[in-house]
Parts: sequence; structure tokens; C-alpha cells
Amino acid sequence: MTAKFETAFTKSTRVAGGVAILLKTLDGREPAGADLVDPEGVLAKASKIAKFTGKSLKTLDIIAPHGSPADRIVVLGIGDGASLSAHDWLKAGGAAASKIRGAEKVTVFLDAPGVEVSGKAAADFALGMEMNAYSFDIYKTTKKDDDDQKGPPKPTKVTIVTGAVIAAKKAAANSQAIAEGVFIARNLVNEPANVLGPVEFAAKAKELEKLGVEVEILTERDMKKLGMGALLGVAQGSVRPPRLAIMQWKGGKPKDKPVAFIGKGVVFDSGGISIKPGAGMEDMKGDMGGAAAVTGVMHVLATRKAKANVVGIIGLVENMPDGNAQRPGDIVTSMSGQTIEIINTDAEGRLVLCDALWYCNDRFKPQLMINLATLTGAVMVALGSHHAGLFTNDDRLAGQLTAAGQTTQERLWRLPLGKEYDKMIDSKFADMKNTGGRYAGSITAAQFLKRFVKDTPWAHLDIAGTAMGSPTDEVNQSWASGFGVRLLDELIRANYES
Repeated sequence: MTAKFETAFTKSTRVAGGVAILLKTLDGREPAGADLVDPEGVLAKASKIAKFTGKSLKTLDIIAPHGSPADRIVVLGIGDGASLSAHDWLKAGGAAASKIRGAEKVTVFLDAPGVEVSGKAAADFALGMEMNAYSFDIYKTTKKDDDDQKGPPKPTKVTIVTGAVIAAKKAAANSQAIAEGVFIARNLVNEPANVLGPVEFAAKAKELEKLGVEVEILTERDMKKLGMGALLGVAQGSVRPPRLAIMQWKGGKPKDKPVAFIGKGVVFDSGGISIKPGAGMEDMKGDMGGAAAVTGVMHVLATRKAKANVVGIIGLVENMPDGNAQRPGDIVTSMSGQTIEIINTDAEGRLVLCDALWYCNDRFKPQLMINLATLTGAVMVALGSHHAGLFTNDDRLAGQLTAAGQTTQERLWRLPLGKEYDKMIDSKFADMKNTGGRYAGSITAAQFLKRFVKDTPWAHLDIAGTAMGSPTDEVNQSWASGFGVRLLDELIRANYES
């Protein structure tokens, strides 16, 4: 996915054609830039006729009047403008981007009267534009229009007029890293499973080496030696071999223990022998949203040279039914030595994660572990698609993650853990079974994972409802959202950089 915009920041500019975007607050004052692009005062009349008041994210779109140096004028409402958050600026940028499809040149007058626009706010606005413009269309072979342009479309040239030019340019470097990380995650989730298998996904992780990330790839043979029977049990029904990718970013002090992110990477989940219904199974190419988010955030941290030590581990498998696939009733031995009775082969993600969590904890002794997984449909029944489920054994980590979710609006909702739920996964024949039945499905899945983290502070994020197929908004118009990348970057930025 190539960038849709070439963005520059400036204190003053001369508009010469293209689209002019002005920001308007509810206080009724004329937007900045109006005197330049609306010499005849048409905007005031048009606003009155359209009953446009500057309400947040509402727009007024008009052909530029005679004498204007612009071709079109878009006025974007930003509400009262008094206390705009980072996410408000992000959404404003996304709303602006949705109005300029196909434009060659855009000038944005960002400094609305009475609104203090920081450099970070300007960068967030630009990031919102870029994130909104993302599309995954590399497999479309027919043109959407009648033009004769060869090759990819040229990016729109965007000039953002702001008084905070220097700070905006500095903040934009971080914003660009975030955009790239989110797009990596979206691309990985959007890719079809026939293109992106475990080996191909591992190769994508390996590409992070060019940014200074240390990457190791464990093969099936390596994992057998380590005793990863749970992960390998999921993979044995597929002709495509599993991989475990270990990514290390060493940006902090050598003595500092790393923060660890672990991602579920089931590149396609048929359900195995406990096969899923056919309707909607195509969406299971996205059952590696957790691994995609971990890969994306490792890119962000390395690109912006985060002053933290971070480990990213992703377990990559395909869950398929064939003559060699594991069966309900099988018992596997995890790397921890704990045995697991397979009740349902479609409860496979926790089997991948349990070995990855144990390996991470055993090898790296991290200060905390956070795993992300499109793990259960049950979490969607509980929370829909607007919050991811948060399970943790550490109240401090819960607070940090919740705060990061509020800042980025990749929101989390904490759900309970407890002995009563833990008993639901006890097995008659093994140490545990891989599902606790119909009720409290997302909780019993978390209880399963908790048995593999010892006393290390740990959180499990169930992102089944937010990583793919979630409602589109100003920031995301894609089936794959890239959920988790901005959340984890904010967590590191706010709490764990030296």
C-alpha cells in the first residue's frame, strides 16, 4: 500500500487551485483562510442556507466562487474547539480525507480562530488523513475509472497551514511510523491465506531486520526439540509448516528487562476436525490479527527508535482438517509439561499462545507479557465490536492498558478471572481441557492462558471483534483495522521508555 498523500507543513501559503479545507468552530467566527479563498463572502450565505454551524465532523462542500484561487472549498466542523483530544484531531483528518478523493492538490487551513493547534495536533490531523485513505486493492485488475494513467495513482499533494510548523514536522515523523505499522497490520490481515501462510508471514517479520530488529525464526524441527506439543498439534493437519518468529528491539538500557508482546498467528482457521460452518469461513484468513498487530507495533518502535527493550513473539500455524489433523479427545503435552485434552479443535488459538507464552517467559524473563488474539466469538457477544476484552493478573497493567486505550480510542473493557472459571477447564484425563464449554467462553479461554504465565504480570487482549470486520469510521475504512498497533505503541510511550 503506497502513501495516498504527500504532506507538507507551512506557516503561510498561496492557494493555486485544488481543494481548500477550512476548519470551523461552533462560535460562529469565520474560519481561518476564508478571506483568501472566499473573497465574495459566499461561505456565510452557503452556511446559512445549509444550516451548517460547525458541528463536529460535519462538512460544507461548495464549488469555489468567482475570484477564488481554489477550485473547491470544504469547511469542516470541529465543534467547540476548546478541548480537542489527539483522537479528535485524528478523526478530523479522516473526515477531511473522505471529502477529497481524487484531488491532486489540497490546502488545509488548520489554525481555526480560538483553537490552539499544537504541532502534535497537526501531525495527528495528517495521520488521520493517511489512515482514512488506506485501501487494500492490489488484487483488483480492472480500473475504477476511465483515465489512461499507467501504474499506481500519484499521491495527493497536501499543504497544511499552521503556526506550529517546526513542532508539526517533528511530530509527523512519529506519526508516519505509526501509519506504516498500522498499514503493515492491515495488509497482513487483509491478505488471502493462499498468499500468506506461516512461512510467508515469518518472512514479513524477517523484513524488520532492516530497521535494526533482531529476528529469529524457529522451524517445526526447532519447536519439536523445545516440546511445543500444543502449538504443533494445531499445525499438524496442514501441509504448510508452522513457524515461531521472535523479534527483539533493543532500544532501552541493557539492564532493563523487556516488555513482551505475543500474538496469535493462525493464518487460516477452518476449525480443524471440529470444522466451522461454511458461511463466513472466508473471514478466518484474519485469525492472525494478534500476530499482525505485534508485527506492526515492532515496526513502529524500531522506526521511531523507541527507548525501550521490547520482544515480539508470534506463533504462526494453519488449522486444517486432514488425515493427520488432531482429533477431539487427543491429549497433547505443552512446552510447560502440562497436558491438554483437546475437546474442540476449533479452540486452537490458545494452544498456539500457551507454548509461545511459556517460551517467552522462560527465555526472556520479561517484566510483563501482553498477548493479543482473535480468540473467541464469545467476546463479541459480550462487547460487540467497539471494545476488546481485557483479562489480566495485574491491576497496574490493567490501568496502563485502559489509559492507552482511551488515548488512542482502541478501547478495552476488563473482564473477570477467578477460581470458579478456572475449574471449568479442569479435565478428567489431563491437566486441563482446551475449552470450558458454551458459557463464559472468553473468560475460560483467558483462564487457560493464565496457567502458562506463572507470576509474571500478564494481560490477554481478545481482539476478535475489533481486528477485522469492525465498523468503519473516520480513521479506518478497511475490513482489517490494525487494532492494537497504536494501543501498544502508546503503552510503551507513556510507561516504558527510558
